[in-house]
Parts: sequence; structure tokens; C-alpha cells
Amino acid sequence: MRHADNRMERNSLINGALKGAVAGAIAVWVMDRFDWFDWEHEDPETRQRTQQVRPGGMDPAHVTANKVAEATGKELSPSQPHPAGQMVHYSLGVGPGALYGALGDQYPVLTTGRGALFGLGLFIAQDEILNSVTGLAAKPQDYPWQDHARGLKQHVIYGLVTDSVLRLLNKVIKS
Repeated sequence: MRHADNRMERNSLINGALKGAVAGAIAVWVMDRFDWFDWEHEDPETRQRTQQVRPGGMDPAHVTANKVAEATGKELSPSQPHPAGQMVHYSLGVGPGALYGALGDQYPVLTTGRGALFGLGLFIAQDEILNSVTGLAAKPQDYPWQDHARGLKQHVIYGLVTDSVLRLLNKVIKS
């Protein structure tokens, strides 16, 4: 009986992770629509300041893709936008979405605010800390405040959409 319970729990985690990965991919797509709108309507001087401090003028996903290409003796052309950079960008949404889907039921604190808190956590961890520590972005203080506000907004949108899509998938596809 215990073996069957473990198998059911494992299947539930896998199903949750798969649904969460789909929800994360959709959330990245939605987040990008809002981000591009905000970027296009941002003050040109602010946009220019952001571009100037970015390593190579690229977003962190494209910096990552270009570093991987360099390490393998390849060169991405153009360096941005490039499908490899987009793949990295989407993986940064699919991975956390899978975790959200797999662990949300076991750790309800993850779903606080229907994903808004999760999005905030990703913003702080990824955009404000990991990107600059790993050299994928400049130091947070180098960016204009509008860039931080835009990033925060987009990550909260990501969390809300991930949660909403996951709830819908859970209703439609029973684990």
C-alpha cells in the first residue's frame, strides 16, 4: 500500500510540474506582451540608459545564450534577438512554472496572492540578485528606477498568469 501511495504522489508531482511548465510558458508569452508595450512607451532616455548598462546592450537571456555559444566556439548572429536567447528566456519561465505546479499544493505559501508573491520572489531573486552576481546584467543600482518598476510589474504578471493557467489546467486535466 505504501508503494502505491509513493507512486501516486510521484505521479501527482510530475503532472503538476508538466502543467506548471505549460502555465509558465504561457505566462512568459503574456509577460512579454506587457513588457514590450511598456518598453516601447518608456521615455527614450530611460530606455537608452538601460541599454547602456546592459552587458553588450543585451538582456540577460541573450547574454547567457551568447556566452554559451562562445564557450562552444560558436557565434550567434545576430547576438540579439536570437532564437537561442528566446529559448533561454522561455526556460527561465518554464522552470519556475514547473516548480510552482509541482509544489504549490504541498507548500501553499507559494500560491499566496494567486501567484503575485511568487512573481515578486522571482523578480528579486533573478532580476535583482542573480543576474548581476553572475554577470548577466549590471549592478541593480546602475539601472534607472523605471527598469526595476517595469521588471517588478512583469514578474507579478508572470506569477498571476502562471497561477491562473495552472488553476484552469487543474480543472480541465484531473491528475
